[in-house]
Amino acid sequence: MRIWSLFAGFVLFALTGAPSAPARAAVACRYISSQQLAGAMPAAKWSLVSDQDGRGCIFTGGRGDTLMLTVFRNPTPDRARELYDTFVKTLVERMPAAPVSGIGDDAQAGITPPKAAHPEASIVTLSGEYILSMSIYRSGTPPDDALLKQLTELARHAIGNVGLTNEIFGGCEWLTADDAEGYLDRSTLTVERTGPGSCLIYDGAANTMMVAVVAVPRDVQVSMMNRSSGCKHVPLPELGREAFGEFSCSSGNTNAVHIYVWKNGKQASVLFAPTKPHPESGSVEHLKAVAARVYQKL
Repeated sequence: MRIWSLFAGFVLFALTGAPSAPARAAVACRYISSQQLAGAMPAAKWSLVSDQDGRGCIFTGGRGDTLMLTVFRNPTPDRARELYDTFVKTLVERMPAAPVSGIGDDAQAGITPPKAAHPEASIVTLSGEYILSMSIYRSGTPPDDALLKQLTELARHAIGNVGLTNEIFGGCEWLTADDAEGYLDRSTLTVERTGPGSCLIYDGAANTMMVAVVAVPRDVQVSMMNRSSGCKHVPLPELGREAFGEFSCSSGNTNAVHIYVWKNGKQASVLFAPTKPHPESGSVEHLKAVAARVYQKL
């Protein structure tokens, strides 16, 4: 299983990096068409930045807003329900949320309070073995009910296309079951390849380890290194001059540990996201060994 907070780390990358200098622009989003997007939000003038290796779409708006759509596939509908319940739990920790009818098997949506540090409108939807999450991150303007209604309409279009995701199960070129030692329950592990450069391993309790490798322009790399994330920040020169780790974050999954390394024009993000406080939550010392193995493969 995965949890909403682990994906938040990759949302953060998208918000700080991808819109300003995308490494590769996508031609189309497989989940919603440009006509559907323009019809739901005619004033936003969205541009597609990335299709996230077939797992979702990132759009930027003319006013500096970001629209993030992601599809999560699960081995079974029961697993999807468990993950969906976790997503909803973390959603309501960030904003007031309420059920939405007529979208998939279940859906919850909400907007952040007017003075939120990171204005956002979000909807999470369950459909069989799939979960669709969609969020709009506003640039300085608080979201309102009208925006949430528009986002909900987009979710109605997208939910029927979740089966087009590239997310699959099986082997992983970046992680092995041995990497889970000390982090996850080895008896309940699932390995899931989520795209050409990313994969997950997770256990029955939803503790998760994730690796994502992407091409990153230099200015994006510098932006990420210098950002204020609300986490304890530690340089990791043994993994490259610009490598660093983050832990003990003040928001999101406060138990998570994250390491970023760069090599040959690529960024590897290594994330451990437990659902509860974990012995490895308070430092990056143990996770460095996993990150080192990923670093050598870059």
